[in-house]
Amino acid sequence: MKRMIVLATLVALMAAGCAQPMTRTQKGTAIGAGTGAAVGAGLGQLIGRDTESTLIGAGVGAALGAAAGGFFANYMERQEMAMNQALAGVEAASVRRDAEVLAVTFKSDVLFDINSHTIKPGGYDELQRVARVLNEFPQTTILIAGHTDSTGSEAYNQTLSERRAESVKSSLMGYGVSAMRLTTVGYGESRPIASNATESGRQMNRRVTMTITPNQQHHQQYPAHY
Repeated sequence: MKRMIVLATLVALMAAGCAQPMTRTQKGTAIGAGTGAAVGAGLGQLIGRDTESTLIGAGVGAALGAAAGGFFANYMERQEMAMNQALAGVEAASVRRDAEVLAVTFKSDVLFDINSHTIKPGGYDELQRVARVLNEFPQTTILIAGHTDSTGSEAYNQTLSERRAESVKSSLMGYGVSAMRLTTVGYGESRPIASNATESGRQMNRRVTMTITPNQQHHQQYPAHY
């Protein structure tokens, strides 16, 4: 059974066009094809309990999975373009996408003063830009993560990162983003992306990242909404 699922998955991935290099949308299609193939192969085995049924199930699953994966990736690609347009010229913000996952990162200094979780007046303008795009693409969920540098105690930094993430969540809700879509987490100083030995490195480590992913369950239930 396992061998047949692996074989079916490999065939499905080849059919999905996995030749290098792939665009990020093609990557999403390929991932969907592989997942669909595995599920389809399992169903085929349950129904027919033979090699032919397994491969047929895999083919059907791959086709559906590829379509779903490509659809989700395209949805996120359009959201990436809209987010880049909204934040054009904002040097303190970056937008990055990998297939179905979109990450928007703000340097904390543009949103908060040192040792504060109160959003600066100018920070509200930037978050409003983000909220407009999130409201334009409502079938996504957002994880808001706060990060700090290593200045101060670990416990203090942990609490500060959590409060900053909550402040961003409250701001987005104020601009109409549903609370059901928003989750927060604080990582404190535990996930640096630069050295804390320099001011420039500490500035990079003080950040808030919004990781945006498609609500796949809603995609499956209400595809016409897209």
